[in-house]
Order: sequence, then structure tokens, then C-alpha cells
Amino acid sequence: MKFSQKSEYGVRLLVELGRHFGQGPLSLGEIARSEDLSQTFLEQVIMPLRKAGFVQSYQGVRGGYELTRPPGEVGMGAVMRVLETSLAPMFCVTDMPDRDVCAFEDSCGTRVLWARVRDGINAALDATTLADLLVDEPVDSGQRSAVSGQLLVATSSQPSRVCGDYQPATIK
Repeated sequence: MKFSQKSEYGVRLLVELGRHFGQGPLSLGEIARSEDLSQTFLEQVIMPLRKAGFVQSYQGVRGGYELTRPPGEVGMGAVMRVLETSLAPMFCVTDMPDRDVCAFEDSCGTRVLWARVRDGINAALDATTLADLLVDEPVDSGQRSAVSGQLLVATSSQPSRVCGDYQPATIK
């Protein structure tokens, strides 16, 4: 399954907002420069995220966008379901009510494979928060100490991960 450019931009936009959580709004121009993304396309991507309640906008000179909740409370499964029409690899295992029906659906020998792929994608995304994508960066958890009232900052103890370090699980 390949995710759309809209999802790529949306996740990168949220990561940038996550890096600045609690520091005030960021303009799309700042995000576009920082992430080397098209501001015009970001303007299209931000709308469904705003409508779904992941970000809020502020008008004016110091306006822009910011997360509505701490990065640890932003589930990537929910984000991807907003950005993508469906997370299913094949139309026969999508939960879309108006999907096409396959003539072989009742007797298809491969449908179980596509359902497992769909479930795996959903499980991986649902197990990931925006905070997980901010590894090795201080993340404002949004929690305050009951004793001092100071903002507690969560950091990950996991080692830095880059795409080149990924190794798929071995099938036994």
C-alpha cells in the first residue's frame, strides 16, 4: 500500500507542529520553509486536520496553526484516517459504505491476506502517536507537576531511528 502525498505532507506538518507544541502558533510559511514543502499544498492539507480537531488556527500577524492537544494524545491512526479515504490495501476489505463489490468476494482465496494487511496497517498506526515521531526531541507532554506546577517534559529513551535503520520482521 502506498500512502498519498497528502498524508506525507500532513504527517510532516504535524511533526513540525509537535516540535513546537506549547510555543505558540506557526505559520504555514514557516512550516513550508522548515520542511521544504509547498505552502500551497499545505493549505489544502491543513483544512481536514483542522476540521477533525487536530489543529486550530489563529488569525493576525502572529497567527498560524498549533496542535489542539499534546503530541502524545495525537494518534496517527486517527490522523491517517482523516487524510486518506481508506487504509485498506484492496477495495474488498475497506469499510467504506459505497465501495464496489467484487464478484469473487464470497469465494476469494486472497481476501484474508488483504484483511490481515489492512489490520496490520491499522494496528501499527493506532499504536503510534505523534510523540513517537519526535524521538530524541523534548516533547511537551502537557502535564504539570502536582507539587510545583512546573511543566513536565517527556523525552524518549529509545535510540534515534532513521528510515535506513528499519529492518522488517523475519517470517519463521
